[in-house]
Amino acid sequence: MSFPASPEDTGRTPIPPVRRKGRVNRRVIPGFGLTMGFTLTYLTLLVLIPLAAVFLRSAGLGWEDFWKAVTARQAVHSYKVTFGVSALAALTNAIFGFIVAWALTRYRFYGRRLIDALVDLPFALPTAVAGIALTALYAQNGWIGQFFHQPAEGVERSAFVTWVGQFLWPLGIKTAFSLTGIYIALTFIGLPFVVRTLQPVLEDFDHEVEEAGASLGAGRLRVFLTVIIPSLIPSILTGFSLAFARAIGEYGSVIFISGNRPLDTEITPLVIVKALEDHNYPRATAVAVVMLLASFLLLLIVNVLQRWAESIGQARN
Repeated sequence: MSFPASPEDTGRTPIPPVRRKGRVNRRVIPGFGLTMGFTLTYLTLLVLIPLAAVFLRSAGLGWEDFWKAVTARQAVHSYKVTFGVSALAALTNAIFGFIVAWALTRYRFYGRRLIDALVDLPFALPTAVAGIALTALYAQNGWIGQFFHQPAEGVERSAFVTWVGQFLWPLGIKTAFSLTGIYIALTFIGLPFVVRTLQPVLEDFDHEVEEAGASLGAGRLRVFLTVIIPSLIPSILTGFSLAFARAIGEYGSVIFISGNRPLDTEITPLVIVKALEDHNYPRATAVAVVMLLASFLLLLIVNVLQRWAESIGQARN
C-alpha cells in the first residue's frame, strides 16, 4: 500500500490557500471625504449656485408677471422656432449621422481618417466662425446660395449657375436669413453628437448575430431591420436627444444666418440676450428658466435612454 508523499518528503513547499477578500478596495485617490467634499464644492460653485440664481431671480417676479413674460407673443414664437427647427435638425442628424457612422465603422476606404476627423470639426470650430462661414456660403451671392436665389436685375450669373438655377429658382427656397438658414446651422453643429454616440456601439456590435440571422435564411435587409436597427434604437435616440439639447441652446452660429427678425426668425437665446441688453433682467431670467427646464427634461430623457441601452447590451451579452 502506498501513501501520498508529504511536502517534507518531496521537498516542495505547500501552496498557501487562496484567501478571498470580502471587500475590494477600489480607491485610487485616498480619502473619500476629501474627494467628495471637493466634488460637491466644485459642482456647487460652477453649476448649482448659478442655476439657483436664475430661479431665485425669476421668482422675484411673482407668478403673474412670470407667466406674462414667458407667454409673451415674441417669446412664444421664439419657442416655436427654437424647438421646432432644433427637432427637425436633430431628426436629420439621427438619419444621416447613422449613415456616416455606419460608413466609418463598416468600411475601410481611402480618406476614412480624414472624414472621421472632419466629423469633430463642429466641436472645435468657434460657433461665430461657423455662423460667418455658413452665411457666406448660403447668402444670396454665396457659392451655394446663388443656386437658390434668382439674381437681381442687372446681376449676371455664370452659365452653370444659370443652368442649375432654372430648376431651383422657381421653387423659391430661401437659404440664409430664413428658417432654412437656422436649420442648416443647427444641423451642422449637431452632427457629431449622433455620429460619436453610434460609432462605439457599431464597432462593438457582435457580427455573429448577423451571421446567425443570415444562416437562418434571412436576407440582408431583413437582418438589418430586425437585428441591427432594434439594437441601435437606444443609441440613435440618445444621439437625437443630445443633438436636440445642443441645438436649443445654440446662439453664435445662428444669429449670423437667421436674420434675427422678431416673430419670424428670432430664436429664444436671442430673446434672452435682447432682454439683457435692455436691462430687463427679470424677463431674461424668466425666459431662461423655460430653457433650463427644457434642458433638465432632455437630460433626464438621455439618462433613461442610456440605462435602456445598457440593459439591452447586458441582455445581449
